[in-house]
Amino acid sequence: MGIRALVADDHELFRSGLKQLLIDTLDADEVREAETLDQALEMLTSDGAGDLVLLDLRMPGMSGVEALSALRDGFPDAKVAVVSAWEDRGDILAALGAGVHGYIPKSLPSAEIAAAIRSILDGRIYVPQSIGRREQGAKPDGAAASLQPNSGAFGQDKLTGRQKEVLTELLKGQASKEIARTLDIAEGTVKIHLAAIYRALGVRTRAEAIAKLKSH
Repeated sequence: MGIRALVADDHELFRSGLKQLLIDTLDADEVREAETLDQALEMLTSDGAGDLVLLDLRMPGMSGVEALSALRDGFPDAKVAVVSAWEDRGDILAALGAGVHGYIPKSLPSAEIAAAIRSILDGRIYVPQSIGRREQGAKPDGAAASLQPNSGAFGQDKLTGRQKEVLTELLKGQASKEIARTLDIAEGTVKIHLAAIYRALGVRTRAEAIAKLKSH
């Protein structure tokens, strides 16, 4: 069975090319496309992360490294990697520090991009040559909780500490911008946490989440 992937990038030509590369070279069964963080989160909430999430670090709605960390926490079963035109050493190290499975420069030839993705799917961390280490052994994910719809006490037992904080503010009726101000995080990061919460609760909207929690 082939892989199921999500490609999130605001450049249509590159996004389409990466999709075709996944299909032709890596035998992907399904490749979903998103051009903004909000579109990507809608797909993650409704259909799950699948096997692989490839995203541009600076597409609309992204809030930098904290967003990557939130994605890894919220969807730990998927391999999450950055595919970016930015090759600054600081960006690469910060992204890897957030727990992504790789940082792939867009400047690489398509064959090398495919090899990098294959390496990630095989369980290794892909690091660009510019950092001085091409591949590292994967970090252990033993502490990561798998989020499944309707698990445990309606999924709440699977939430991280930050997700529980977001959920508390959600139940107060706070909008995403208000939650971001209260918790001093970016609004895009709040949206990622909310997507993970909805997935854990087995719901698709804010209203459904509130109704489900208040009825139990």
